[in-house]
This record gives sequence, C-alpha cells and structure tokens, in this order.
Amino acid sequence: MKPSPHTHLKYKIAVSGAAETNHCGAEALQLTKELGRQVALQGAVLLTGATTGAPLWAAIGAKEAGGFVIGLSPASSEIEHVKKYHLPVDYHDMIIYTGFGYAGRNLFLTRSADGAIFTCGRMGTVNEFTIAFEDQKPIGVLSSSGWMTDDVIKKIIDEAHRGSGKVVYEGDPARLVAKVIQLIRKEKLIKI
Repeated sequence: MKPSPHTHLKYKIAVSGAAETNHCGAEALQLTKELGRQVALQGAVLLTGATTGAPLWAAIGAKEAGGFVIGLSPASSEIEHVKKYHLPVDYHDMIIYTGFGYAGRNLFLTRSADGAIFTCGRMGTVNEFTIAFEDQKPIGVLSSSGWMTDDVIKKIIDEAHRGSGKVVYEGDPARLVAKVIQLIRKEKLIKI
C-alpha cells in the first residue's frame, strides 16, 4: 500500500482475542503477532483492548514492524490500569483510559475501529465480535488460532438468522489483513 498524504485517515483495525490464552492453539502466539505485524506493514493503525494475551501479542508484532498501536483500557487512569486491572503499558504508543470497565471498553474499541480481526478468544472476544457484527463492521476471523474462531463464529452467525455480515475467514495473517482492508475501503469516501 502506498503511503497516504492523509495520515490522520489511516485505517484503524482492532485485533481482538483472549487475555488469558491457555486454551489457544499452539500457533496462536505466532499467528497473532503476525496479524499485528501485517496491520502495520499494510499501513493501518492497530487498536487493542490494552490487555494481556492475544491483544498484547498483536501489539508486539505491530511495534516490531514499526507500526502505531493504540490501546483502549477499561481503567480510568494509568494507576488503575496497572494496579487494579493488572494490565501492561508496553508496546502501545498511546493508551486511552476509558473508565468504562470491560463491557464499555469493548464497545468503545469496536466502535473506534474501521474493521476488526478476531483471533483465539473467550467471552470478551465474543462480546466484541457481536458488537462489530451488529454494527456491520468489516470483520476478519483468523482461522485455526484456537477457540472462538471458525466454528464458534459461524455458529453465532447462523443461529442469529441475520445474514452473513461482512465477515471473511483466512488462516494466513497477511491475506486476512488485506481482505479486511478491502472491505474497509468499500466504506470510505477517501480511499487510501
């Protein structure tokens, strides 16, 4: 992707996944780091829930590739973020302390993103997915990264009886990010 003169219009892609990752597949760490790396390499800004596990792995990948990472914390301050929630401050260029708790943070995160990509996750990831789906956001699902990927998301979509949404599935992080960016571009007035 060629650099845009409109840096303030860079696409914002949220990567959502489990903070606690013991249940994730063996390749989830490397695949999720590569997701973050690809978000950066393909010219987008990475948004995370400013937490541990999969979102942190994506942030590490993005920072290692020279990307820009914004975290949205459930806490109302840095002190609360670290001491109450026990969340990291590393690998983020900016952390926004929402003060909204986890549920409010999830809403703020998905609404702030132009598109969202889901990797191995749990209940909070399901919450972020359903918000993004309801908001008709472009969504990518990293196949084979562990629980809450292909089968679970497909079942949620099927059981909801609301159509298939703007959801793409892919096991390769580079192709997945490219597919999500294509979906985002369809919804933008200024194409970057």
